Amino acid sequence: MLTPERKQELIATHQRGESDTGSPEVQIAILTEKIKYLTEHFQIHKKDHHSRRGLLKMVSQRRRMLDYLIANDVKRYRDIIGKLEIRR
Repeated sequence: MLTPERKQELIATHQRGESDTGSPEVQIAILTEKIKYLTEHFQIHKKDHHSRRGLLKMVSQRRRMLDYLIANDVKRYRDIIGKLEIRR
């Protein structure tokens, strides 16, 4: 899953200020990391439907945060999807 060291690394990479841990960019980066892990998990465990529901909740939460960013600051939106390679 997401180790504390990896989480701190993501926060340091995407934070906007020195003590920022809750900006949309940081939250989107953490959710994207969790989504990638679960996607790989489902390649092996195809019948794990309980975790699949959690994945769907995370994807929709990330979608809402991205919608918030695009409504308020398009530049920040483009930066974050570029860094995380969310869109193809």
